[in-house]
Amino acid sequence: MAINILFTCAGRRNYLINYFKDALKGQGCVVTVDMNLSAPAMIDADRAIMVPSIYDDNYIEALKKVIIEQDITAVVSLNDLELPILAKHKKELEAAGAKIIVSSEHVINIAFDKLETFNFLKNIGLNTPKTYTTLEAAFNAIDLGNLKYPLVVKPRWGSASIGIDFPESAEELKLTFQLQHIKLKKSILTTASENDIDNAILIQESLDGKEYGMDIVNDFEGNYYGTFVREKLKMRSGETDIAVSVIDERFDKIGKIISEHLKHIGTMDCDVFNVDGELYLLELNPRFGGGYPFSHEAGINTAAIYIEWLKGHTKIDQFNNYKPGKKFSKCDRMLEIK
Repeated sequence: MAINILFTCAGRRNYLINYFKDALKGQGCVVTVDMNLSAPAMIDADRAIMVPSIYDDNYIEALKKVIIEQDITAVVSLNDLELPILAKHKKELEAAGAKIIVSSEHVINIAFDKLETFNFLKNIGLNTPKTYTTLEAAFNAIDLGNLKYPLVVKPRWGSASIGIDFPESAEELKLTFQLQHIKLKKSILTTASENDIDNAILIQESLDGKEYGMDIVNDFEGNYYGTFVREKLKMRSGETDIAVSVIDERFDKIGKIISEHLKHIGTMDCDVFNVDGELYLLELNPRFGGGYPFSHEAGINTAAIYIEWLKGHTKIDQFNNYKPGKKFSKCDRMLEIK
């Protein structure tokens, strides 16, 4: 049985392309689609196909065509902004013959909307930074002593740390908040934010502590499998650059709580801060995150696990050899675009 995996919005995730190619062991192929044929991940794929923008009216039809013509077994998205679109059209796409490894619209909305993420985490009893959508509410919290500078100002619906500011005074807060509203309307985030543009910028408590990336892995029915953590030692452009693997039952506990309440599908990348011994959840990204290769190299082969699940197999523990203290650093490489 051939397993053909389609990665959408392939971008720069070459490591994922190659992890899946290794896991397939020649029993299938990896196909990528992107709106740009020069996207680096397209080079490493077995087949690369150009499609329209995710916001193009013909995007879903283009994906259906690829699924049928390339005999695709499963679709994996690598872009936050695409997740709501795939979730909305999941049944339609699956009717073309492929499993769409994307969570439900409800789950995607909780994760994609950072205000909904805040409400979800508070409701299930987990720590998360205080969050506001208006200057009035934020200044009121500051006056009451419930909030202090520096703060974080960022898009409510965002991706890859686009447009984050750290104001340290009232004047900076007013200016950055207003400027972000202006910039938002000119950015790639404007379509995602159009349903509530007046409340599309968040003012958030800044956390001072060690930062961690946490992958919570569920099976394709939403059942909890495991939590895999790395301490972020260095960041660049919103992604982890250097990290070390960690095994700590405190993370396992909150990972299972999130899994059982959210019932997401597949892997979910989370940002966690350890502040004075208390763990705070910051963001939920229900997809492979930029920190996944650190977990993979430390011993959890989620790519191989996905392949086994797609084959209908349930014995996957041989692909979980996660070890603490494994330190890795990302680096760049050159690819010829032909």
